[in-house]
Amino acid sequence: MTRIKLSVLPVVAALACSFPAWADDAAVATGQTAANPAVQATANPALTAQQLSQMLGQALSDLGFSSVGYVRTGFYSSSGDEKKGEYQLGGDLQHYRLANEGDTYLEVGIEKRWDLGNGVKWGVYAMPSDYNGTYATKQVWSYITGLPFAPDATFWAGQRYHRIQDIHILDNWLMQDGDDYGAGVDGIAIGSAKLNVSASSAASEGTNGNDLNNAKRTNFQLIGIPLNQGGTLDLTGAIVTGDFSIGKQGGALGLLHNQKDFLMPGLNNSLFLQTSSGHAALSGEFYNLDNSSGAQAGAKQNRIAEVINWQAGRFGGQALVGYETVAPDNAAKYRDSSVGGRVSYGIAPSVKLLAEVGLTARNTDNQPIQHLNKGTVAIAFAPNTDFWTRPEFRIYASRFNWNDAAAVANVSSFGANGKTSANTFGVQIEAWW
Repeated sequence: MTRIKLSVLPVVAALACSFPAWADDAAVATGQTAANPAVQATANPALTAQQLSQMLGQALSDLGFSSVGYVRTGFYSSSGDEKKGEYQLGGDLQHYRLANEGDTYLEVGIEKRWDLGNGVKWGVYAMPSDYNGTYATKQVWSYITGLPFAPDATFWAGQRYHRIQDIHILDNWLMQDGDDYGAGVDGIAIGSAKLNVSASSAASEGTNGNDLNNAKRTNFQLIGIPLNQGGTLDLTGAIVTGDFSIGKQGGALGLLHNQKDFLMPGLNNSLFLQTSSGHAALSGEFYNLDNSSGAQAGAKQNRIAEVINWQAGRFGGQALVGYETVAPDNAAKYRDSSVGGRVSYGIAPSVKLLAEVGLTARNTDNQPIQHLNKGTVAIAFAPNTDFWTRPEFRIYASRFNWNDAAAVANVSSFGANGKTSANTFGVQIEAWW
């Protein structure tokens, strides 16, 4: 993994470009608006934090800089010597994350763009990260767009996230084909839809440029196909080739249907249908490329997931039901199931109650079925009480329990010493910009 130092500039840039919008309310309430920070500064030399952040943000924007990012951190504890988080059976649909993380993570994306005239722009993008004190580079790529022969297309090369849509309560992107060295073209108009195509190797910053098995991957994403009133369809695909000693070359196909106002106003529904084979993952990435021990292999996989999101007055949330089958080339077939969700309810200005429940299972051929369930309650403080509002400061308690089969299968983790339950509690802040 490439190690880098997080300089002060990206952090300052991130803060300057993303000072919480709720500070605007405080400025308005005190009559210290920042419509013209220079005039305000002349009248009152003591600039507010909001005015300073706007001035810095505007200065960076004028120079062609912008910033995005994400952070979570806090005080994490548990009863006895139990784990502080990461209770899951291993499946893509099984990590219900509220009060189940127990870590510190920061990523800051910094972009610099140049206007070359006649509509042509180019830019570079870098994203350093810090995970529990380990520094890495998540993204480093460059692009050019607005070329006369393809004014709406973006040509890019490097290592980047190439994602479509996540399930936030699971902290998982079910459709993505990034995180490796690659190149592609985004935004090719196909009617009112957009086509993205790319080619990637298995090399990345995290593998120090090593390309396992001489693996190559070709992907497409056809996004925003109009299907019905309020509904759109996304299609994804991948073809994986390489020199594999075990496992097979393979491919992946995915379908995502998004429906606004599903059954009732304010309720949005997402249906994922995905299949893959060999060394292609359901998401569209590489899957279990061979390693020196020969323990890895490809698999035939299928997944269905139904996700709903809503905000109705003070009541909001996200919930899902999902089922996934994995038939590895050199191991027993298993089936993962998951039902759960998180709800929020505003009880006062800037105060909301949170609750999350997750019921998960893994059924492996010729083995007892594993069960792991969790329940969490929390009180949260945020600029407003909507489900998606961040930053969010949480005080939480969580209860996990699992059966003997899960304890045996996870004896090196949460199932050590025959434990079948655990409690965690703590304080966490989560924010993005």
